[in-house]
Amino acid sequence: MSGRPVAFLAEHLRGSGATVLHGLYGLERASASGGVETEPAAAEWRVVVDSAATEAEAELGPGAVERKGLTVTLHYRTDPGREPQVARLAAGLAGRSGLVVHDAKMSVELRPPVETDKGTVLRQSAAGLVAVAFAGDDLGDLPAYSVLAELRAAGVATLSIAAGGDETPPAVLEAADLTVEGPSGIIEVLEQLAGS
Repeated sequence: MSGRPVAFLAEHLRGSGATVLHGLYGLERASASGGVETEPAAAEWRVVVDSAATEAEAELGPGAVERKGLTVTLHYRTDPGREPQVARLAAGLAGRSGLVVHDAKMSVELRPPVETDKGTVLRQSAAGLVAVAFAGDDLGDLPAYSVLAELRAAGVATLSIAAGGDETPPAVLEAADLTVEGPSGIIEVLEQLAGS
């Protein structure tokens, strides 16, 4: 599961046929036929998201706006001084459009008002499992860490991993059981867990 679109995940995870892909915090899922299924309640928001992205590009420039189809991310990573401007713009766009603001790593995301996030996806995906691991590095991962805590309290073996780095929010590091150095650290842990 990721905050990125399913198409991006499929492109970067070629050869992982048994992997179930959930993109955009559960707004998209890879279908069995190789297509993309959209959460029905989110589909009608595509035009609204596109309009918000166009308005954001007019103020911030296209380099600061990442269009993801059903969501849009407004970045200030390359210019942290723009954080207040980005926050004000996102709040204004949300107020006019009905989209919901979600703080992220060096950015702000606008998403449809649909009740799905990495926590809801993890809860569904983990049903019936005896062990679950989740790794993240952004504020959008916090709902999944909360679900891991619920699963642990219910007797499921869990491991929450944070990919540490300069931009990893402190709340993510505090919520994780284990912090590793970046994505390569996550791969090392997963390989150890798999016995590779």
